[in-house]
Amino acid sequence: MALANMLIRPSHFFLEDMSKDSLLTSDRYGSISRVYVVCEGDRVMDEEFQRFVIKDNPPKEVKSFPGVGHMIMLSHSKDISLYLQEIADRYP
Repeated sequence: MALANMLIRPSHFFLEDMSKDSLLTSDRYGSISRVYVVCEGDRVMDEEFQRFVIKDNPPKEVKSFPGVGHMIMLSHSKDISLYLQEIADRYP
């Protein structure tokens, strides 16, 4: 308990502060270029759900990876790394 109390750090994330002004507004959220990566072999979030998310909040671009599961960064790290670099170059 003593160690936990010594490690407490003040934070700006207090409920009172968050209730006054939201950081997530339509203008702010829409100002970022979003890209959605569909993992067609995902068994955690099936493709139908992923397509629903895309339809509900359309990104600028959708990229599908056939046969790739939920943890694309582990199973296809080179492919996703190259694609993330393409995104960074395309949407500076």
